[in-house]
Formats: sequence, structure tokens, C-alpha cells
Amino acid sequence: MHIGMIVGIGPAATDYYYRQLIATMAKAGVDLQLTMAHADTPSLLRHQAAGDQSAQVAIYMELAKRLKQCGAEMIAVTSIAGHFCIEAFKKISPIPVIDLLETVKAEVDRRGLKRVGLLGTRVVMESQFYGVLNGVQVLAPTSKLTQVHEAYVSMASQGVATEQHRAVFLSAANALIDEEGCESILLAGTDLALVFNKNSDPGFPFLDCAEVHAADIAKYAMKATTPFTDSRVFHAPGVHSANI
Repeated sequence: MHIGMIVGIGPAATDYYYRQLIATMAKAGVDLQLTMAHADTPSLLRHQAAGDQSAQVAIYMELAKRLKQCGAEMIAVTSIAGHFCIEAFKKISPIPVIDLLETVKAEVDRRGLKRVGLLGTRVVMESQFYGVLNGVQVLAPTSKLTQVHEAYVSMASQGVATEQHRAVFLSAANALIDEEGCESILLAGTDLALVFNKNSDPGFPFLDCAEVHAADIAKYAMKATTPFTDSRVFHAPGVHSANI
């Protein structure tokens, strides 16, 4: 299946999703049909902070139409911050949406988690992961919320995690585990893979939302699709296509 992804929010998450999809598809021996359209991080963060869903949905719609022209059959937004308007977008998207929030909710339920901590942007933390985790206590690092938000925005914009960023996230996460009794930390920002990954042990359990979402996207990508019959793939402005 030809997958479309709205990327760039932020750049490190784009790289993470891309690499995860390439590795998963290669392991399965299935060709990856993928087209990516770039969105703007500052615009997204501005719209999210203002609660301006219509402005962000308008951006998604323009990009979704381009992706559809490229042959994409399903679409994903590679940003948790970018999901603040996902319900509104899903209602009018010209392509079915692979919703990160639904995917993560299903994984939290599967693991039987009942008390989780959040790391991400201010809106994601204050909204308790947009209120979708029914039956689960969702805690934000209240005393460190501004620090976490600012560190996350800085990291996502730069695409690089500094030692200062890591220190903020680790301190907040440890406080949620040790002082608030959280069973696991929800990495509610797709760029947090820069700090937390399978090759490092932060000393507490965590659930990487980007990893779960990328795995779900790969499942759809492996489904049957009509193969390209023309090597001259249409490239809309601002869109990158890959057939690997």
C-alpha cells in the first residue's frame, strides 16, 4: 500500500519514522511505497498554542491533496503535537488517516497500564494526551511542565538533543515514577526518540508513541496495493517520493 506522511514537525521525528519504516519493510521483504510532504514546525506550534484547529487543518488538507495526487492511499501525521486537530482533519481528509492517538490508546490498553506520566509539549501534557486514554490516570510533570515544554520545543526545532535537554526530561520522568507512582512514562512527543531508545536504559519503563505509530503505519504499508505501472512518479511541489 502506498503511504503518505506529513512530516517535518519536527525533523528528527521525520528521520525516525523513515528509518523505522525502511527497516521494518526490508525485514519483511516488502517494497516501501512512500511519499512525504513537508509541514512547518513553527506554524504548527503557533496553531497548537492558540488552539487554532482550522488553520492547521487547512495546511493538512493542502498537503493531503498533494499526497493523494501522488497515489497515497493512507496518510499519517508524524507529530503528537500535530494531532491536536486530528479529529477535525479525519472528518474531511481525502485519504484515510492512521491516527497515532488511537494506536497509542490501543497499546496502553494492551499493556494494562493504569497510571502513566507524560513528556511532550505543553498542550499534550496539560490535555492529558488529548483526553483519549479513558480509564487511565495520566499525569504531567506539574512542577517541571514549562521546563519540559521549552526543552522539547527547542529539541524538536533543532533536531538535536543536548545534554541539557536530556537532563530536563530525565529529571521530570524520574519524578513522575518515584514521586507520583507512575507505572510507565509515555513519550508523548515523537522527537523524544532522540533521548530514549532501545539501546539505552534510562532506569524506568517507557512507551515510545512514535515507535508504536511507525509500527502501525508499517502494517498498513505491507497490505496489498496496486503497483506503480509508470516509472514517471508525479512529484508535487514540496513533496518527496520514495519507492524502495
